Amino acid sequence: MKLRRRQFLLLTSGAAVLPATRRLAWAQAYPTRPVRIIVPVAAGGALDILARLVGQWLSERLGQPFVVENRPGAATHIGIEAAVRAPADGYTLLLIPASVTVNATLYEKLNFNFMQDIDPIAPISRLPIVMEVNPSVPANTVTEFIAYAKGNPGRISIATAGIGSPHHLAGELFKLMAGVEMLHVPYRGGAPALTDLIGGQVQVMFSPLPESIETIKAGRVRALAVTTAARSEALPEVPTVGESVPGFEASTWQGIGAPKNTPLEIIERLNKEINLALADRKIRSRLADLGSVPMPMSPADFKHFVVAETDKWGKVIRAANMKPE
Repeated sequence: MKLRRRQFLLLTSGAAVLPATRRLAWAQAYPTRPVRIIVPVAAGGALDILARLVGQWLSERLGQPFVVENRPGAATHIGIEAAVRAPADGYTLLLIPASVTVNATLYEKLNFNFMQDIDPIAPISRLPIVMEVNPSVPANTVTEFIAYAKGNPGRISIATAGIGSPHHLAGELFKLMAGVEMLHVPYRGGAPALTDLIGGQVQVMFSPLPESIETIKAGRVRALAVTTAARSEALPEVPTVGESVPGFEASTWQGIGAPKNTPLEIIERLNKEINLALADRKIRSRLADLGSVPMPMSPADFKHFVVAETDKWGKVIRAANMKPE
């Protein structure tokens, strides 16, 4: 009887191990075909740049193409919903914008619940936002811009990548703290907004540094300040907004996620590979060139971070009485 019981326990324990072994082997074989990364904004913006950087790394490391698919529109909702509705098999990923922490408060009705429908995999980086103006604007500092804006209330147009975007939040926070009025002009992404800033159709923009740093260096727009608490190593001569507006601070971030219930083994493998990318000297150098700071985390820590950011910006939205247009 004891022998049979021992044999039974050995058999059942082996049966429990077998599925886990198969899942591990499956994850190690992943991917066996191309993977798409849905980017919920137009091509050319900060999210697009970083998605392609990570996608190239993953392609080289895992031996299959990681193809960026831009799905802009509806304040990133179109792209996010496309990812939510995709099979949870690891072959559709989402470039998570920081705006997901805003939309949960800003919009009363969405066709998805981000925290319930997307599994965070890994953040990529945190980066400053830069306050920049068209060269025709008669201001070289934040203080001069505030004086100019107060002298022209409601006549200055501020471009954003859409309602609830990091561009928008930083701009609204600036309007509140600096006491200025500006006309909000939302675009379908940062790249078209920057194009109109260069062309003079709008006068000011708060732009994530990666999407505008080359334009700044070329002198096509004028950087007045960065929005982080400390100056950016990429633009060390540019002051912070907080040096003129005490207490002002804002930044944005990006990460990678997948449809809910994507196999944990795949999530953990992708997290490991992305964190290895963030430790790579060449990748770190490229991020530094873009003014971006690597932000390695575990999937669990990334999830906690998103929850905390959602709470933080929800308070800002309610205080500013922001509403979707």
